[in-house]
Amino acid sequence: MSEPSATLPVPRRISYAAGHFLNDLCASMWFTYLLVFYHSVLGFANTYAGVLLLVGQIADGICTPLIGYESDRTPGCGNYGKRKTWHLVGTVSVVLSFAFIFNQCLGCDPQTPQWVSLSYFIPFIVIFQFGWAATQISHLSLIPELVSCEHAKVELTAYRYSFTVIANVTVYAVAYLLLHLQAGQEDNPSLTDTLGPIDIPVFRNLAVIMLGIGSLFSLFFHLGTKERRPGEADRGSKEEEEEEVVESGERRPLLGRSPSSPLRQPPLQWKCWLKQPAFYQVACLYMATRLIANLSQTYISMYLINTLSLPKKFIATIPLVMYLSGFLFSFIMKPLSRLIGKCMTYWVGLLLILACSYWVLLEKEHMGQQVYGAAVLLGAGSATILVMSLSMTADLIANQTQSGAFVYGAMSFTDKVANGAAVMIIQALHPCHTVQCCPACVWFYHYVMVAVTGGVAVLATLSLCTILIWPIKIRPRRPPVVSGLAGCP
Repeated sequence: MSEPSATLPVPRRISYAAGHFLNDLCASMWFTYLLVFYHSVLGFANTYAGVLLLVGQIADGICTPLIGYESDRTPGCGNYGKRKTWHLVGTVSVVLSFAFIFNQCLGCDPQTPQWVSLSYFIPFIVIFQFGWAATQISHLSLIPELVSCEHAKVELTAYRYSFTVIANVTVYAVAYLLLHLQAGQEDNPSLTDTLGPIDIPVFRNLAVIMLGIGSLFSLFFHLGTKERRPGEADRGSKEEEEEEVVESGERRPLLGRSPSSPLRQPPLQWKCWLKQPAFYQVACLYMATRLIANLSQTYISMYLINTLSLPKKFIATIPLVMYLSGFLFSFIMKPLSRLIGKCMTYWVGLLLILACSYWVLLEKEHMGQQVYGAAVLLGAGSATILVMSLSMTADLIANQTQSGAFVYGAMSFTDKVANGAAVMIIQALHPCHTVQCCPACVWFYHYVMVAVTGGVAVLATLSLCTILIWPIKIRPRRPPVVSGLAGCP
C-alpha cells in the first residue's frame, strides 16, 4: 500500500483493531486491579500502592513522546514498516514483564519490608510501561496512514475501541470465573467475600491468561495489517492532493482547502506542533477524557468494596456492565457523529457521565443495586468521549502523518502524568493508613468517584468549549518554506 485509502475492507479493519488487544487487556487489569491487588491482597500501605501506580504512569509518560519521536524518524527493521517494528518491540516487552506485576514478590514473605517489595516490582513496571507505550503509539499512528477519509478514521477508531471494550469484558468475565471457582473450593464461605492474600493465585492466573490471549491477537495483527514500506511514503502524494471523496452524495476535497490556500501544507516537525494552539486544545481535551475513564476505572473497585460493602465478585461484574454498555453504545457513535458532529457527540458522552456523577452523589447511603444503572451511564459516556477524543486527535494530524506518532505521544504524555499525579494525590489524602478500611474512609471513595467523574467532566466541558469557539486546524504562522522542506506553516 503506497498511500492511505479512503476506507479499508472489513477484514483489514478487524486485523488492525486486534493490534491493541494485548495492551487493552493489560491496561484493564492495571487500572482496575492494581490498587486493589497491592493494597487489599498484598497488604501494601495506601501510599506505597499509589507510588507503584505513579512510577508506572511517569515511566509511560516519559517513554511515550520519546517513542513517538523515534517512531517517526526511524525507518523500521528492513522492509517491515516502522510502526509495526515498534509494535513488535512493545509486545515482546509487555509479555516478558506483565506476569511479574500481578504476583507475589519472589523470595518475599510476610516479614519482608514493604520497601524491599517495592524495589522488586518497580523494574518490571518500567519495562511493562515502555512496551505498552511502544505498542500504543505505533498502533495509533497507523490510523492516518491506513485511511484518509474523515469518517473512515472515526470508523477505524470505533473498531479499535470496540476491541478495547471486548478486552475489558474478557478481563472481567475471566476474573469473575476465577473468583467463582475459588469460592467453590473454599470451606469457609466468609473468605470468598473479602480480598486478601488468598487471592494472589487468582490475579496471577488472570494475568497469565490475558497474556496468552493477547499474544494471539497481536500475531493476527502482524499477519493481517499491511503498512506502507520505507520509500513509498511520498509516492503518489501529488495524486493524493487532488483526491476527492464521495460522501453523502456530494464530492468535496479531501483536505477541505480554500481556493486561496496553498495546495499542500509543508510537513510539520515536532517543534512546529508546539507552536500550534490546536495542539494544546486537543491535548487538554484528551487529558481530561483519560482522567475520567482511567480514574473511574481505578477507584470503582475500591468504591464497591469499601463504600458499598459489596462482595468481591462485584469488582468483576460492575466493570463488566460498564464496558458492555460502552460496547453497545459504540455502534451508534458513527451515525451520531455524522448527524450532529464530533464535538456535540462528545458533549452527549459528557452528559451521561455528569448524570452518573449526580446519581452517585444523591444516593450516598442507598445506592445498593442502583449501582448497575450508574455503571451503564458511566460506561456509555466513557466510550463516547474516548472515541471522539481519538477522532479529534486524528483530525489534528490530518495529512501530517510523518509526525503523527509524536502527536499521539505528546497527547498520551499529558494523560499519563496527570493520571499518576491524581492517583498519588488521592492516595496521600486517604484518611486510613491500614489495610482494613476504617469508618473515616468509607465515604472517602464515595467522594472520589463523584470528583473523578463530575469534577473532571467540568474540565472536559471547558476544553470542549475552546474547540467549539476555535475549531481544530493547523493555523499558519508564516509563509511556507520553498522546495517542500520541513518547516512551520
